[in-house]
Amino acid sequence: MDTRILERIAAEAGPLQSLSSAELRLDVEPVTIDPRPKPAKAWVRFGATPALVDAEVCRWTADACAIRFRVGETEMKAWVWASAVTPASPGGR
Repeated sequence: MDTRILERIAAEAGPLQSLSSAELRLDVEPVTIDPRPKPAKAWVRFGATPALVDAEVCRWTADACAIRFRVGETEMKAWVWASAVTPASPGGR
């Protein structure tokens, strides 16, 4: 996604959405923590507005991924459903 468009969405559409504790169930689901986060494309929501971002997958469960990505100079973090994440293709995003 174009950087300027993403910055506008992040500024105007509402807060970055993340999965809730009830959805994640981290108290009963095993979590994998990757020492070398993997590049990916991920769908996130700012308020009700979806955006496809270049991200890194840092942690995951069977159903969800913890991602981080940048909007301008700001690092953002969120948990999203695993189905919202696609690994980046080798040699590029």
